[in-house]
Amino acid sequence: MRKASREMDAAFALEVLDKAPYVTVSMIKSDGSPYGLPLSLVRTDEKTFYFHCALEGDKLDCIRHCPTVFLSAVTKCAPTVGPKDGSFTLQYKSATAVGKAEIVTDHEEKIAGLRAICQHFLPHHMDAFDDAIARSLERTAVVRITLTEPPVGKRKQYDKQGEEMKYGRMK
Repeated sequence: MRKASREMDAAFALEVLDKAPYVTVSMIKSDGSPYGLPLSLVRTDEKTFYFHCALEGDKLDCIRHCPTVFLSAVTKCAPTVGPKDGSFTLQYKSATAVGKAEIVTDHEEKIAGLRAICQHFLPHHMDAFDDAIARSLERTAVVRITLTEPPVGKRKQYDKQGEEMKYGRMK
């Protein structure tokens, strides 16, 4: 990272990945071309994320070809004028991570992954979860992404005095 003062730790990066409205997941197609798209991921522990999709399509084809994926997320993104020097800049919190994607085949893990997704995005509607599973489990794919190295965070934020916040100044 060019500006080490903006690098943040893995805990910060996981927080960004959790709070981002979506996470861009990048993959490689069988012809070697890149493929990336924004997905709604949910994290269940320090290394494990889940998403769901249709039973066929580009995502699953890419995963079968090359299971290595790259995650990228941004939160708190706001164009601003630098308070000290008047420069045009952008405040942000970002995170990246590398992982291995696998199509979940275990019935219980598939339900657990879907439950985690629903609890994260629709917690007030969990009373409908069992009916939804009964209707759609067999036509829904679940993918687990396991991080293969610690995620990296990066931040550019100014405090109330207009000073750029460096690593170690979390608030």
